[in-house]
Amino acid sequence: MRCLLACLFFIVGLPLITVAQSPNPAEAKEIFCGFEDGASLKLQYSAASKSGDMHDGKMWQPGGAPMTLFTQVKLMAGGVEIPEGAYSLYVLPRKGNWMLVVSKNVVANSKYDEKQDLVRVKMESVSVDTPFKSLDIAFAHTAPKECNLRMYYGKTGAWAEFREK
Repeated sequence: MRCLLACLFFIVGLPLITVAQSPNPAEAKEIFCGFEDGASLKLQYSAASKSGDMHDGKMWQPGGAPMTLFTQVKLMAGGVEIPEGAYSLYVLPRKGNWMLVVSKNVVANSKYDEKQDLVRVKMESVSVDTPFKSLDIAFAHTAPKECNLRMYYGKTGAWAEFREK
């Protein structure tokens, strides 16, 4: 019964939360990553042509709204367990590394609140030869129980690992 309710919430209820966060629902994008057992992750984010200015050490919301992660299973990221559900994602860019912030707050149009952080995950990063003019995001299924979130912006490529628990 619990699984049925969680699945129903994942399919019906959670997408409504995210669409409300996006400045323009027509610009919302979704990406998915599936695990070996059939469970999956979904990320929704604004695909606005202008991703917004990224400033060193300042919380970044691509397209003016946080990204939203939906998970059907418990995850591990940065050594912290992330329960099933919905989470807002922010990026904290710093020279040489980025930080992915997973927040419990998914209330539409709310301001970022550090007290709602579940985990801050140091993102591995590399310099890319050809700069990206807008944000490019993808999931890479790197192992049966692992999905890496990959982000490219400007001359930086960064990624964070999500493992199914």
